[in-house]
Amino acid sequence: MNELLPLIYEELRHVARKHLRGQRANHTLQTTALIHEAYLRLVGGARVNVDDHLHFVSLASRIMRQVLVDHARARLANKRQGGLRVTLSEAQDVAIQSELDVLAIDEALARLAELDEQQAHVVELRYFGGLSIEDTALALHISAATVKRDWTMARTWLRGELHPD
Repeated sequence: MNELLPLIYEELRHVARKHLRGQRANHTLQTTALIHEAYLRLVGGARVNVDDHLHFVSLASRIMRQVLVDHARARLANKRQGGLRVTLSEAQDVAIQSELDVLAIDEALARLAELDEQQAHVVELRYFGGLSIEDTALALHISAATVKRDWTMARTWLRGELHPD
């Protein structure tokens, strides 16, 4: 892991920037902090076998998303302890809305994974990991045509989940 990180650090920066796009401008986690937090979770947890470059990027992307979800939950919990009760439809504050968006996407992806785990993995790799259709196909050991179909179906399903009106 220590040998691999310097070789793909720029790619991890790209993945982290994709995760942070759409977040509020003053987000406490910036690109470098997100990479480092994900790295600490990778090396600090249970021993993980990484098959190849794409598997590593996929794993790092998933951990980055989880770091952002945990961060959003903690921020909202702190706000609630201060007496603030927040729902997605009531959120007016941009910072609160940003945290709720992260949680809504995470919950929608979890529901999608229950329906079709492969489609959820395609979304993680394409949207959060920034992988191409071909690289996603290689990482998941499926055809590019299947990735295209799953990507289209998953985006449509997620759009309906996140924006029902």
